[in-house]
Amino acid sequence: MIKAIVAGAGGRMGGRIVTMINEADGIALGGAFEHPESPAVGKDAGLVAGLQELGVTIAPSLADVIDKGDVIIDFTFHEATVKHAALAADAGRPVVIGTTGFTPDELETIKGYAHRFPCVLAPNMSVGVNLLYKLVAMAAEVLGDDYDVEIVEAHHRMKKDAPSGTALQLGRVAAEALGRDLERVGVFERSGMIGERSKEEIGIQTVRAGDIVGEHTVLFGGIGERVEIVHKASSRDTFAKGAVRAAKWIVTKEAGFYDMQDVLGLK
Repeated sequence: MIKAIVAGAGGRMGGRIVTMINEADGIALGGAFEHPESPAVGKDAGLVAGLQELGVTIAPSLADVIDKGDVIIDFTFHEATVKHAALAADAGRPVVIGTTGFTPDELETIKGYAHRFPCVLAPNMSVGVNLLYKLVAMAAEVLGDDYDVEIVEAHHRMKKDAPSGTALQLGRVAAEALGRDLERVGVFERSGMIGERSKEEIGIQTVRAGDIVGEHTVLFGGIGERVEIVHKASSRDTFAKGAVRAAKWIVTKEAGFYDMQDVLGLK
């Protein structure tokens, strides 16, 4: 039986991950932790998630529970996740990271640890979204430079980073298929007299409202037609299930840096 440690177990996403672990075969909750000032610290992780008691008390740090599990699942905050990754690397403990909002330097730091532990890092753990990446790459390759690429993402009002990590990854996928560099051609806002749209730019626009779980639309606009590829998430469970699937996959892998395309065999 695989034992998982859940970071941020007192939060909305952490609670859903605890629930999905409880419902899955072959994996169980071994440990849970939160920020030291969280009101969830000291409480049973099952009760906090709305389940029965699981006999796992939420600790104030990863260091307190790192020996209680085979794999760590982390959907917290980018600065905290980098610190958790450092501890995991020191312990050689596999990690599944769904946190978004990393700076380029933070991402490089985590990648630098990967020779010491297996790490799955993906901005979106949903099986459907990872299929979306594949479909967007195929569409971009077929449609080519004659079609303008625009990405629109929508999330709940509480989301802190923008654009979403998923939208940025969709932009990278499309740019790579088209032989472009998203850092150079990405356009993240438009206002005023902006002039005619350039042929190479890839637009990524953001909506924040209400309790939207997550919606992503990739639009390929040509003359006389357009193609839209859309993914809509109605529950956080889709991300939590993907994370549990990744956790079960990563425990048998060698040290290295992986993503959900590896987990799902889409590469």
